[in-house]
Amino acid sequence: MTRANIHPLILAGGSGTRLWPLSRKSYPKQFAPLIGDTSLFRQSLARLCPPGYAPPVIVTGSDFRFIVVEQMMSAGIDPGAILIEPEGRNTAPAILAAALHLSETDPDALILVAPSDHVIPDAQAFRDAVAQGRAAAEAGRIVTFGIRPTAPETGYGWLQLAPGAGTGPQPLVRFVEKPKADAAQIMLDAGNYLWNAGLFLFSARTILDAFASHAPDLTGPVGEAVSHAKPDLGFLRLDPAAWADAQDISIDYAVMEKASNLTVVPFEGRWSDLGSWKAVAAEMGTDDQGNALSGPATAVNCTRTLLRAEDEAQEVVGLNLDNIAVVAMRDAVLVANMDSAQDVKQVVDALKEKGAGQATTFPRCHRPWGWYETLSLGTRFQVKRIMVHPGAALSLQSHVHRSEHWTVVEGAAMVTVNEERKLLGENQSVYIPLGAMHRLENPGKVDLHLIEVQSGPYLGEDDIVRYEDVYARS
Repeated sequence: MTRANIHPLILAGGSGTRLWPLSRKSYPKQFAPLIGDTSLFRQSLARLCPPGYAPPVIVTGSDFRFIVVEQMMSAGIDPGAILIEPEGRNTAPAILAAALHLSETDPDALILVAPSDHVIPDAQAFRDAVAQGRAAAEAGRIVTFGIRPTAPETGYGWLQLAPGAGTGPQPLVRFVEKPKADAAQIMLDAGNYLWNAGLFLFSARTILDAFASHAPDLTGPVGEAVSHAKPDLGFLRLDPAAWADAQDISIDYAVMEKASNLTVVPFEGRWSDLGSWKAVAAEMGTDDQGNALSGPATAVNCTRTLLRAEDEAQEVVGLNLDNIAVVAMRDAVLVANMDSAQDVKQVVDALKEKGAGQATTFPRCHRPWGWYETLSLGTRFQVKRIMVHPGAALSLQSHVHRSEHWTVVEGAAMVTVNEERKLLGENQSVYIPLGAMHRLENPGKVDLHLIEVQSGPYLGEDDIVRYEDVYARS
């Protein structure tokens, strides 16, 4: 009998608070190039979607759907499905929804669950661990993958093994919630505990039975959300009314801590969930003084310090620093003690309280057609840099309160202004009068970059009247 393909289920939601300012609610850490030149999401795709695996199922939020598609296209990977959560409800509803969706065509589909924001440098070693757990998953076990602990970590859950357990697949004694420091040290010294990485392998049938037994209150609303889901431009939007009734709960609380058919596969390779800037610094690699540098950053007489300059035009210099994290962006800078890196969420909460947009909004705003960023903003004017993907187009629209001037700096632009259409090349420009119906398109094969100057009494993003939009926005 032919063995079923493994279906990767990649969880790509999240609020992005622990790695502020690079990670924010509008653009969380999985989509940013934190380690290396590609995003954590791209790295997850490469690790979880090798030849022989089924196309991945992605669960994400509405705000991130086009970022997911863009990064999947750049990776050359087609999704099996992209499920859109109306709102984040934690991992249990997300996993249940994906399992229900896959079970519609294959009740025995093997599902490999993985967050999209983890770092596992040795992808083949991880796939080897998955192969070790496959037989148990096919036999109706829920397989989880544990990480060999290197420190008394209080930010992770732990997995207890039987004393003297070996290295292969084995029964899991119990899940342990995030411990206090003294308990974590005891478990580390005992040697028969692993970190819980939130990675799972099971069949759709097995996990649906587990939900029915251990979390029956979820099966109704999530089942309704899936059965009444609506296709939308290649996405599958879960029904918002039913989804709102689903409990906000993790898969550990809902199922794993109650199930008895659990198998754990110890993973011996490196792993990090990049839960703090201290963890990021460790993965970046350090110099002889323990400093991790990124971008145009310079450390002078510094030790154990992270310096990240996220803008190429910005030079970040550390002088006589020890155990400090500095993350500098064009609109926000974080300076923190490395030992307080787990507390960055408090910074985000403080910024929200004072109404600072930087708390949640990334300076580069991603759209289905590309992105834009504000270069300068003043009274009655705003200057933006806009990038449009090849073949993409903005909506046919007009503005009530502002006029615009576009100058092409790279690529070619097809511009519609009322009844006139014209092609603009580099260094050419066009004026869009207030109230004119207009559209911007990229007819070329390279990215289009232009500078937009807006002027008027109101420059908000909601000053848009759309007449036609290929992305079905209102």
